[in-house]
Order: sequence, then structure tokens, then C-alpha cells
Amino acid sequence: MSTITVAHVTTVDMSLRYLLLNQLKYLQAEGYRVLAVSSPGPDVGVVEAAGIRHIAVPMTRRLSPWQDMAALQDLTRVFQRERVDIVHTHTPKPGLLGQMAARLAGVPVVVNTLHGFYFHDHMRPLPRRFFIFMEQLAAVNSDWILSQNPEDIRTAIDEHIADASIVEALGNGIDLQRFSPAAVSAVDVSATRRSLGFADDDVVVGFVGRLVEEKGLLELFDAVASLRTSHPRIKLLIIGPQDADKADVTGAAAARARGLGDDVAVFTGLRHDLPPLYAAMDVFVLPSHREGFPRAPMEAAAMGKPVVATNIRGCRETVADGVTGVLVPLRDAGALSKAIAAYLDDADRRRQHGNAGLALAASRFDERLIFARVAACYERLLKGRRR
Repeated sequence: MSTITVAHVTTVDMSLRYLLLNQLKYLQAEGYRVLAVSSPGPDVGVVEAAGIRHIAVPMTRRLSPWQDMAALQDLTRVFQRERVDIVHTHTPKPGLLGQMAARLAGVPVVVNTLHGFYFHDHMRPLPRRFFIFMEQLAAVNSDWILSQNPEDIRTAIDEHIADASIVEALGNGIDLQRFSPAAVSAVDVSATRRSLGFADDDVVVGFVGRLVEEKGLLELFDAVASLRTSHPRIKLLIIGPQDADKADVTGAAAARARGLGDDVAVFTGLRHDLPPLYAAMDVFVLPSHREGFPRAPMEAAAMGKPVVATNIRGCRETVADGVTGVLVPLRDAGALSKAIAAYLDDADRRRQHGNAGLALAASRFDERLIFARVAACYERLLKGRRR
């Protein structure tokens, strides 16, 4: 095919690096001219080192009318200057501004990936209505919508965000060669546990994600604190950065306030060496309040770890309840404690559910299947335009 230019747009460069880089490399290898568009930041160098051209357009995740208008104008100019054929947006702000700019610039094909709606069933009615309206406004500019979570398709239709004729289930995936028990030796696991201060007989409960209350961290702290008497060898491993832009940012101070000292709760901050860190865990937990299609439970399953997660949209796509892990009620520290304890008390159960997670990951979480679906979507839409 002739060279087609596709621009992937996210608010921050971290999303390009951690969520999309392998997809961008795949598309470039398939013959597309690929542009990565986001706010400038420390992860741009990694994106560019992978051979992907980055174009900086400052954007904020917060509502900021003047900055948003400037971003809309900048995006429009970029798409016109670069003669972009496909604009593919990700996350809420680019989903709105990026698609509007694409239409203003006359881009032939506009695609949006839903990584999960910001609104949810437990949100107050007025803010929920506002965020639904924002999604409706964005979808007006979409030629096609790819939804990572099949449940979001039903929501999009029921809330009159988009017609069923332009929404397609995409799924989500990870690099199964990187996240594999075979990629981490027993020596590496032992060394990683020692480096974190864990003894061989400690039982490690792990979490990976942004440090905000919305991820259910306060419930996790309470659950682990309640287990210390019955399970004196329990340790909590928290991996991820504090999200200073969020009002509900949390961290080690909140854990200490709930009785989890530094000898129990280990906070690593942002880490790039995730496979040996997952391998150092005995059970993985994600008690989140809202998700699209989370990567961390997929990664944990691919590493052979049982997963405890909240029974919400998104998490349900990553856990086979009672087979690869356990789904617990939202905001229920007691149920979370009980589910964790069941794994700490039964090594055989951990092993069985971990092995089932490996099989689930192999059948459903291969990112190469996702990339192929995206490329097929592009080709189908481009053919329609040519006709």
C-alpha cells in the first residue's frame, strides 16, 4: 500500500510509552508512517529511541478551557502540516480534542479507543451526566470506536454515546514474551525478594498501579492490617508512582496511619523491571473502583499469580472468578481480607489458580492479536474512503 500516516494522540507521554509503544512499533513495521502526539515529558526519549517520531502538543488532564482551546488549535495545525490520513485517539481529553481537531483538519479517518469511561455507576448524577455528554460530543467525530472492554459497548449504546454500528470490541493485551515465568529465574526471584527486604517465608501481597484512592488502596491497607495477627509473615508490595495531579493521591503515609509500618508495606515507586517484581509476589490484588481493561491483572496472570480484584467492569475481563482468582465486592475491605487470606492459607490453591491464569493469558491476552485488529480496522476504513 502507499504510505499512510497515522497519528496516535494521548494526553501524556507516559501513555505512549507504557500503553502504546509496542502497538506503534507494530504499525510502523506494517508500513505505516507513525506519529506519536502528546504533551512533552520524560518518556518522550524512550518513544523516539524506539524509532517513533514524537510531536509535542501541551495538554492537561484537567478541564482548562483556554489551554484546551490552544491544544485544539495546535492539534489541527499538526494534522494539516503532517497530512495525516488516520487520527487515533486514546484517553478522554484527546478523545475529545484530538477527534475535533481531526475533523477541522479534514483527516479522512478518525478512530478512538475506549480505555474505559471516566463516569461509573457510583458517581453522583450531575457529574455523571456531564462526562456522558463529553463522551457523546467526542463520539460525534468518530468514524469508528474500538472498545477495550466489551461491557463498555453496551454502556455506550444505552447512554446514547454512539450507535452500535460504529463500535467494535477490541480487547487488551500484553507482551507475553516479557511477562512469562520462563523469563525470570529462581535466582532472580530470590534476589528480588531480598532486595525488597522479604524473607523466604514471608507471604507477599502485591499491587501495581497509580497511587490514588480510586485504585482501592485504602481498602487494601485495611485488609492487610486486619490480617497481621493471623498472618504475621504477611508483607505488602506497592509498585507505582504517586499521581500528584489527582486529589485522591495516597501513599506510605496512609498505610502507616492504618498500622502498616515500613517493615510491612514496601513502596517502590515507578519501576520498569516488572516481571521479577510480579514473580516475587504470592498473590496480586487490584481493589480498584473504576477500570477500563486493566493491564496489571493481565501481567500478574501471565506471570502465574492468582489475582484478587473488585467485581467491576474491566476487572471482570481479566479474572475468571474461582478459576484464576477471586472477584470481591467494591469498597469492601472485609471481603478483600477474606479473599487474600484464603490464598495465604493454601499454597496449592495459589498454584492452581496461577496455572489457570497462565492459560487464560495465553488464550486471551496476547497483544499481537490486538495490534492485528487495529491494523485490520484501518485497512477496512481506508478502503471505504477510497470507494
